[in-house]
Amino acid sequence: QGGIDDVGLGVLFGLELYRYEFSALLMHAEHLEAVYGVGPHTISVPRIRKADDIDPSTFDNGIDDDTFAKIIACIRIAVPYTGMIISTRESQKCRERVLQLGISQISGGSKTSIGGDAHPKNESEEDTAQFEVTDRRTLDEVLKWLMELDYVPSFCTACYREGRVGDRFMAICKEQQIHNFCHPNALMTLKEYLEDYASPETKKVGEDVIKNELAKLADKKIAPVLNENLEKISQGQRDFRF
Repeated sequence: QGGIDDVGLGVLFGLELYRYEFSALLMHAEHLEAVYGVGPHTISVPRIRKADDIDPSTFDNGIDDDTFAKIIACIRIAVPYTGMIISTRESQKCRERVLQLGISQISGGSKTSIGGDAHPKNESEEDTAQFEVTDRRTLDEVLKWLMELDYVPSFCTACYREGRVGDRFMAICKEQQIHNFCHPNALMTLKEYLEDYASPETKKVGEDVIKNELAKLADKKIAPVLNENLEKISQGQRDFRF
């Protein structure tokens, strides 16, 4: 009603009975769909984690890894069009497992402390951390790991910048046409990362990923434009999008 196009939902699992939270989350998604025709753009699935003044073992409603994986799988089935987010609260092992169950957005190199990104070596970081980060790998390490698992990392924000939000985004997504935007945009934003930030090892893996993905392109109209843009990126130009 206030004019916000996209909404992200999420429950901090462990505060209440997980069956109640899970049901309420899906009911909220169903309500948004029924009333506004636009379900949640994303759903996050954080769990209670250790922090300076929090001991997760004191919460009676905590969930184990198997239950957590089951929740993620059920959300993916119930809300197939939504992006699903998992943070560095979870370990590498846990994140690798749930990537196969429907998680589509993953963080890397995150800081939860005040000024953590501006002052990464600040000794007082742990004093202001929102929670303990379990997966402490760098962004570059996470990117390389994802590609070695046969995923294509994407830094794309094209839909927001092109105004493909709200009902416009949902229409494309539910008609299963979003891949025509996401796939080429993923390759171009990955190429930018490889050129500007990647370690030599990650760049080598990434270039192979891009080459392999180009061979899979089904839309022959997109292919020549994408190849041209990738070449321009290698020459220093930036910010291409479909």
